[in-house]
Amino acid sequence: MRAWIIAAVALAATPAAAQDTDTPDEVAQDSTHHPTLRDLCSDRPGLNTPACTVDPGRLQVEVGLGDWTLDRQADQRTDTITSGDVLLRYGVTPTTELRLGWTAFGHVRTRDIPTGSIDTAQGVGDVTLGVKQNLRHPAEGKTGLAIAALPFVTLPTGHADVGAGDWSAGLIVPTSYKINDTVSLELSPEVDAAVNESGQGRHLAYGTAMGVQVHLSKTMRLTPELQFLRDQDPEHHATMSRAALSFDVQPAKMLQLDVQAVAGLNRDTPDVELAFGVTRKF
Repeated sequence: MRAWIIAAVALAATPAAAQDTDTPDEVAQDSTHHPTLRDLCSDRPGLNTPACTVDPGRLQVEVGLGDWTLDRQADQRTDTITSGDVLLRYGVTPTTELRLGWTAFGHVRTRDIPTGSIDTAQGVGDVTLGVKQNLRHPAEGKTGLAIAALPFVTLPTGHADVGAGDWSAGLIVPTSYKINDTVSLELSPEVDAAVNESGQGRHLAYGTAMGVQVHLSKTMRLTPELQFLRDQDPEHHATMSRAALSFDVQPAKMLQLDVQAVAGLNRDTPDVELAFGVTRKF
């Protein structure tokens, strides 16, 4: 799991990155003298988190309209459906944004295979608060290295079996390198104080997502990704891995539509996830 450190150091050492650094004065000047909106930069879709931040004074709304996850184990099958998975991002400075995430509805259906009995639970999900601080290249679309820090905390506001049951916290370091107008590399190392499977207490979880973002045109992107996560729950240590393919299109400058498919690569990971959503900046 130290591969992201090596990658980040290697990217930072490239001459192109060294020549393309934004100073604080340049960032401030850009936001003051160039009122044109930054390009839309959404967390959706995908397993990675972008390093860019929302323009100061602007609100961006990202909504997961529908998400279905299938997790099949030897003795049970679990189907999880969520809708109204909302992320609000508000720019407070040229390099800083505040974030609030909440799931409006979640439905969990678990079928015990040996007996055929079915348990269901539904309700609202947990609330997540975060701050993203960009450290280099806050605007989407600039060639070279972009990096940010995103600490967050999740509050146990959700319904039992839909929410985690206790608070958790974590840190993501979104990192990307735009090679040209067509291809960008993405990396999102993360470390969490994750909630125990029992719903009480926390344990260490860490890992990273990585991907290649391909611009098919000025308004369409295709992104293949991989993610690996080591979860040290006291009841069961596991390494989860999954692969994803996402596609997004911008029918208007500040509007994006997206779809994503995820496949689990081992038994500790849910088998399939399908999701679609929309992003709008105001």
